[in-house]
Amino acid sequence: MPDDQTQEPCGAVVTTDFVRHRNVMLVQADTGPLLVDYFLHQADHRLRPEPAHDALLRQALAVFTLHCAARPRNEHLAWTVGLQEPRLNLFLAGDNEDCTVTGRLFTENVREAPANVFYSEVMPGRGAEKRRSVVNFEGTDLVRAAETFYATSEQRPARFFDRGDDRHALLLALPDCDEAWLRSVDLAGLNALAGTETLTRIEHRLYRWNCGCNQRKILAALAPVARGGLDGLFGEEEVIQVQCPRCAAGYAITREAMEAWLAGPASV
Repeated sequence: MPDDQTQEPCGAVVTTDFVRHRNVMLVQADTGPLLVDYFLHQADHRLRPEPAHDALLRQALAVFTLHCAARPRNEHLAWTVGLQEPRLNLFLAGDNEDCTVTGRLFTENVREAPANVFYSEVMPGRGAEKRRSVVNFEGTDLVRAAETFYATSEQRPARFFDRGDDRHALLLALPDCDEAWLRSVDLAGLNALAGTETLTRIEHRLYRWNCGCNQRKILAALAPVARGGLDGLFGEEEVIQVQCPRCAAGYAITREAMEAWLAGPASV
């Protein structure tokens, strides 16, 4: 095989079907390939979250990917989930134009709050104005948190299912939905849908793990602080370590590179 031959892209195949006579959308994915890329990202950047925290992020990533696939292709989406016990923030971002998702944990300097908070942002296309919604929820089950978000903010019921072996599904109400049926479906019923209901394929998408961050973007993000004085950013150091706010990738930023960026981005 030639070395330059194009290889099959990696990622999670997400299918969307219409459940006829129920007016429900069925979204399904095997997130295993996506998690492989997530684990490789962790290894590349020497990220070692606590196992319990990592499990929360993996659960959130699966649920968020299904959410993205249920949304229009032009949208850019983000969730921030603030937990009080354990006290941490989960951040997830999705680009439906390129079908990519990313995310990270924040465990330091997380503010105490009276309740867990779920923030959702939607941007209908690059550069468009963001729409934001906020809901409170109880517990640490991110499936229940997402369902609370749908019921409260989207004002339509949604059911998320963990089918095991990194397989996940979402049943989402459409106009004139048979809500009694939707609320009655259990895991066994979900797995039997192909034989008990009429499904019509809408589309399939391939979601990949990708943040899109690079050193130039990190320099641009630091520039407003650096313009106030490099010593305020670097102190007495010549190199600082910076994490991407979206995926926690690590970057070594030198004083020299920052000076060059401030002098003119084209020179970096």
